[in-house]
Amino acid sequence: MEIALIGGHGKVALLAAPLLVEAGHTVHSVIRNPDHTAEVEATGARAVLSDIETLDAGGWDELLRGKDAVVWTAGAGGGSPQRTRAVDQDAAIASMDAAGRVGADRYVMVSYFGAGPDHGVPESEPFFAYAEAKAQADEHLRGTPLAWTILQPSGLTLEEPTGQIALDAAEAGTVSRGNVARTIAAVLERPGNAGKTLRYNDGEQEIGEAFDAVS
Repeated sequence: MEIALIGGHGKVALLAAPLLVEAGHTVHSVIRNPDHTAEVEATGARAVLSDIETLDAGGWDELLRGKDAVVWTAGAGGGSPQRTRAVDQDAAIASMDAAGRVGADRYVMVSYFGAGPDHGVPESEPFFAYAEAKAQADEHLRGTPLAWTILQPSGLTLEEPTGQIALDAAEAGTVSRGNVARTIAAVLERPGNAGKTLRYNDGEQEIGEAFDAVS
């Protein structure tokens, strides 16, 4: 597939790109800072310079045209509430709408464990703006005709990936970024995971087996 990897310099994206390239896909890693080009292209991906925070509809169409799949790993990174809304909500939704217009039918959203309208984060907490933005973006994606999958990993760590998760755990725990990268690669290989919201911690079930069970 031709894959647009949005947020291409993020920790998860840098781990996911070589897995996707190894699987035979062409990865177009979207980054804002040209200084990150060499690091991104060392993964085997093609760096694409674009500021997703300022793209209009035509810019999004141009960015995603010719792609088979979109993987969203971008995030404002805990900036101001305004920037969080601009990236995690508005830009994400714009990318979904553009994917629908240009035929990039497969869409994988990396969200977080517990995301949704009932996230329960108090408005006084700094995390509130992110929780609200992700809730809006995820709900918008569910309402599109795209072949979407929402990944909801729990707290991210830098531990070595095990290739094993606990799918549909009752409570959030932790999951390595390397395992999240592996879930991205695995879900793109499984069309039967479209229309699913998959939340998980690190666990004891092989990722492919876990995703096969819910296909």
